[in-house]
Amino acid sequence: MITFLIALGALIVGYLIYGKFVDSILAPTDNLTPALTKTDGVDFIPLPTWKVFLIQLLNIAGLGPIFGALGGALWGPTVYLWIVLGTIFAGAVHDYLSGMISIREGGKSISEIVGMQLGETMLSIMRVFTVVLMILVGAVFMTGPAMLIAKLTAMPVTTWLAVIAFYYFLATLLPIDTVIARLYPIFGICLIIMAFGIMLGMLFGVGGHTMPEMQFANLYPAPPSEQLPIWPLMFITVACGAISGFHSTQSPLMARCLKSERLGRPVFYGAMVMEGMIALIWAAAGVTFYESTGGLDAALKSAGPGGAVYEICVGFMGSGLGATLAMLGVVACPITSGDTALRASRLIISDWFKLSQDTTKRRLTLAIPIIAIAVILTQIDFSIIWRYFSWLNQTLAMIILWTGTVYLYNAKPNSKSYLIAMIPAVFMSIVTFTYILQAKEGLQLPTTITYPAGLAFAIFCLVLCIKTRMSKDHHHLNVN
Repeated sequence: MITFLIALGALIVGYLIYGKFVDSILAPTDNLTPALTKTDGVDFIPLPTWKVFLIQLLNIAGLGPIFGALGGALWGPTVYLWIVLGTIFAGAVHDYLSGMISIREGGKSISEIVGMQLGETMLSIMRVFTVVLMILVGAVFMTGPAMLIAKLTAMPVTTWLAVIAFYYFLATLLPIDTVIARLYPIFGICLIIMAFGIMLGMLFGVGGHTMPEMQFANLYPAPPSEQLPIWPLMFITVACGAISGFHSTQSPLMARCLKSERLGRPVFYGAMVMEGMIALIWAAAGVTFYESTGGLDAALKSAGPGGAVYEICVGFMGSGLGATLAMLGVVACPITSGDTALRASRLIISDWFKLSQDTTKRRLTLAIPIIAIAVILTQIDFSIIWRYFSWLNQTLAMIILWTGTVYLYNAKPNSKSYLIAMIPAVFMSIVTFTYILQAKEGLQLPTTITYPAGLAFAIFCLVLCIKTRMSKDHHHLNVN
């Protein structure tokens, strides 16, 4: 319990101190935001700050801080360390930079921002990469909640898939204040009840469970010869609970709705810290409720992550209203990420081909094929989609951090401010490259090869970044 509370406190202190430091580097101004200068009644709409925060939180808090945190907890409470440090120094910085840069670039999609900083080749790659990832996210976050809701009702998964797909279609097509801005406050309340309900259940020992303390050991439930290493597998598995490239595709959506740059820190940095808290709670819940990583592993294998989530909710909050609200919170997380993922794919494509989205007919031409492809992908085994999503997700995070590095360097070439992005960029370069060389869905190479190769790749990225873009001759963007 003590290490959990310390980790929770560290996240709060991180927001107050490091979040303020990061915000001072970007130095928010009183310049008019795209929500005010480009208001179109569809995507560029000024919204109340509390709504923007809840939308941002629910956009980014998909299955990652729940399913990913439970998966990461298989290595034991040591996952707390990655959730805390990853959230404060990598994930929140990543989300804040992607949102603030988008505000200052007129609400541009993340692929366009990457192209501005890293060149035309990366622009072309990112346009395809982000659209594919967004549709993949839509498929993942369509299947996951359908599985969860099916456990609460007598209706089959396929029926709920159809219902969720229809909702995604409406959320992708209609103005952002028609569906999303109206439903998210309700989902947000459910999410908050879920997180704090589970936490209080653990802290007060409901069910006789005792929270384990963090220890620096690999507790993965397998014989030594078959034990999966913490590095880099845990760092990919946790995904959205510490850092997520997916978030960078969502921040521009809210960059189009914020009424002031000064709201960037609570909305972008703050929402990621809140997600870190959610991930921390679920990681703790997994090893606490099932007593050990072995018990958690058995539950995940027998009932799947959806079944484990249901058992934990009922175990800590009872089978009545509390558990129902908790499950609604869990369902709301993926649904409210999947809908805006597909909406983001529409906006990325429209930015790419300079397609106006001011009429329903024009939005339909993009929304229909996007939803259709996502539905087709739901027929693929969920575990396979999730593994590839996790790696693609963290690879995108790496790219965005390098983008932020270049942006900050070119904006303030005589400052070391770019280090807030460069250090986590190097770290995530090592993680992502090592993972794809080592993992089952990758090349399955031994650690004697993958570890030095990951380090070499990070050095290569650093050198390439310095030589090709980080020069004083490059166009300096305005950061006051």
